Amino acid sequence: MKFLRNLLATLVGLFIFTLFMFFILILIVSAGSDEKLVELKENTVLHLKLNKPILEREMEDPFEGIPMFSSIQDSGIGLMEFKEAIKHAAGDDRVEGILLETPNAMAGISTICELRDALEKFKESGKFILSYSEYYTEGAYFLSSVADEVYLNPDFSILEFNGLNIEGMYFKGLFEKLEIEPITFKAGDYKEISEPFDRKNMSPAVRQRYDELLANIHGNLLEKVAQSRSMSFDEVKNISDSALANLEVDAVKYGLVDKLGYRDEVIDVIKEKLGVEEEDVHFVSYKKYRKSFSNYKSSKNRIAVIVASGNIVPGKGDIDNIGSEKYAKEIKRAGDDDKIKAIVIRINSGGGSALASDIMWRAIKLAAEKKPVIASMSDYAASGGYYMAMACDTILAQPNTITGSIGVFSMLFNMQGFLENKLGITTDNVKTGHFSDIFSMTKPLSEYEIQYLKKNTLKSYDSFITKAAEGRSMEKNELEPLASGRIWTGDEALENGLIDMHGDLDDAVAIAAEKAGVEDDYKIRVYPIQKPPLEELIQSLSGDYESKAISKKLDVFYPYLKSIETLKELRGVQARSLIKVSF
Repeated sequence: MKFLRNLLATLVGLFIFTLFMFFILILIVSAGSDEKLVELKENTVLHLKLNKPILEREMEDPFEGIPMFSSIQDSGIGLMEFKEAIKHAAGDDRVEGILLETPNAMAGISTICELRDALEKFKESGKFILSYSEYYTEGAYFLSSVADEVYLNPDFSILEFNGLNIEGMYFKGLFEKLEIEPITFKAGDYKEISEPFDRKNMSPAVRQRYDELLANIHGNLLEKVAQSRSMSFDEVKNISDSALANLEVDAVKYGLVDKLGYRDEVIDVIKEKLGVEEEDVHFVSYKKYRKSFSNYKSSKNRIAVIVASGNIVPGKGDIDNIGSEKYAKEIKRAGDDDKIKAIVIRINSGGGSALASDIMWRAIKLAAEKKPVIASMSDYAASGGYYMAMACDTILAQPNTITGSIGVFSMLFNMQGFLENKLGITTDNVKTGHFSDIFSMTKPLSEYEIQYLKKNTLKSYDSFITKAAEGRSMEKNELEPLASGRIWTGDEALENGLIDMHGDLDDAVAIAAEKAGVEDDYKIRVYPIQKPPLEELIQSLSGDYESKAISKKLDVFYPYLKSIETLKELRGVQARSLIKVSF
């Protein structure tokens, strides 16, 4: 009887779930079928509110248009799509200007620079850009400083303009207390990623490199702010170094903000610019504006843009990782497809598995034998990220792109002391060979085992620099001083020959089209192709809500927890960089 009750309950549950999914499917289909271009009125102002993370590409939201699920998925704003909207608005007679609201700028430095450049080009149309915020973070102000006029809320507001910072958390003291011994092997004095595990502070070599790196990046940012605000570089640098303008009144006093005012007062300014009453000003959001025009372009020639963003891992990976199996297939498919005339690899990665990086390097190298392959570097193309780029015909980066870090490391942990002395757990084993347990985490390594693993790491490093030298048409001894795990900015990488030129994704696509001889007739196709809406829906419903909840509770500590979690991925030699510039 109990069995029948359980069976009936299961069948009822399946029936209810099936009805629920059928209902959701109908909502998705009906929402999609009703899609049409949004009509804009006269005196329209494009309202750009950057209150979501800026991603390399925008993921289609299967819940869009379904109010009951409007808050389930918040994927962010796609950089490519955002720039496209700004570019279209510049030539759209219905759009009079832009109202920019950027309290936060949840993006890397090079991403924000690309957005800023797009807004600079928009201004060439003669249309206005006004910026308003209740507060500005450092990155948000850098972006907003491009506006014709910058407004800040008059009370209880802060403008953060006090420079950049790199801060690391070091776990050696924790490991000592827990009696856990990290065993690291690295090739390169500047390979900083292992330092949080085997040091209590930065090494002198890494500290020196970070000092140089920040000075270069910060100088680039201050130069742009100075130009936009019609100030000298020295003036702006002094304001930043001494944090003179963080309070709202001082922000006006020192010329970083034009006027203090509430949002309704900024709307009044827009009315005056347009010469209309308030009810005649029509604001359109970025999301709606994208639906007011079609970007469809007919052409038999395609430029494939393969977006590789995240950690590099073996296998298929997922939405947050670059899986070597998945991406090698994408690259091979693009290389074999006669309709695709050229390939752009868009890289935003600090690296990961050396083996996975090498698999994709091989796929890119083979594709480059058939057609032009261009690398476009975003915020990061370091270590494994640079490994992918160096097989391309031409490499482009932004001046502030973190690049290089040609180096590798490997890591093991000896947990014997922790298990035995802290938990009372002992281990024993039987093995067929003397080195069968070389990767065990419950014993110290012998000197022979240490030399064996070190030799493997150095061999991987030699392979890295050999292929890098080949890709950059250098002698190996010429490239070696640029390696050793050393991180460079895009400016420095250009000077040292690690990249070919500065430029963004649009520049990379234009070069790819020109090299393929189709500059006047091509369309862009972005890969990997997104999953169907229903599959996205199921993935969203079964998503990792636990990690999202933990990330909110831990706030700034969550990245460090993720770093520890990453230890389970540190199998084999790694081409990975951990640098994070606070902006």
